[in-house]
Amino acid sequence: MPELPEVETTRRGIEPHALGQGIVALVVRESRLRWPIPPDLPDKLPGLAVVAVRRRGKYLLLDTAAGCLILHLGMSGSLRVCDPALPPRKHDHFDLVLGNGLCLRFHDPRRFGCLLWTEADPRAHPLLAALGPEPLEADFSGAYLHRRAEGRNTAVKAFLMDSHVVVGVGNIYANEALFMAGLLPTRAAGRVSLAGYERLAAAVREVLAASIAQGGTTLRDFVNEAGHPGYFQQTLRVYGRAGEPCRACAAPVRLERLGQRATYWCPTCQH
Repeated sequence: MPELPEVETTRRGIEPHALGQGIVALVVRESRLRWPIPPDLPDKLPGLAVVAVRRRGKYLLLDTAAGCLILHLGMSGSLRVCDPALPPRKHDHFDLVLGNGLCLRFHDPRRFGCLLWTEADPRAHPLLAALGPEPLEADFSGAYLHRRAEGRNTAVKAFLMDSHVVVGVGNIYANEALFMAGLLPTRAAGRVSLAGYERLAAAVREVLAASIAQGGTTLRDFVNEAGHPGYFQQTLRVYGRAGEPCRACAAPVRLERLGQRATYWCPTCQH
């Protein structure tokens, strides 16, 4: 699933092409996504201009003067900039056609993405209202994590992946950050020290920033706005490396299922 770095990579890629552009048309080929595309949306958008291209967690927000488009890439989605005359491929479900002669084309084989519309503050939308802080902003810190974890017996990895605690830290980046912080993924969240959470917050910021700089992680489906894969997977320390030597100590990386998610760790470096 595209995680925060992949969504931020997409946001940065489409922003120069979409910002300030008028919307000419919304061409819907398949409306049955995770939630149906509102049937009246193609009539609402023409004539509006994109005044901001934002991200909240894993959601892309395209603001206009009349409302906001909320877009999620789902498990297999990508948003590409292309010529609307380019013949659509299978699973190219909609085009947002812009005044500069380009379009934002949404491709999603599994159809778990979405395109929704709100005329209210998108931060109050049911999908966004309960989200935790952004991990790359100032209100995310080790002290914040330590405070939120008090008394919690859930595994620290599951705690870190809870979008009500912090947004956008999916499975790949949780594994990587916990390794960088030297924390065992199965340790109870309430038993991690303040110092441990300070290391973890710093590791989360470092791993997300590094992934954004390399265009995200492509394990199967993700491509950026130009159709290119991300390259962060080439530097992964533990994720996907079960049985291979730890890059720090050479002990074999271990794998188990934790909360139905693949969890990788080094038995020597993490405790």
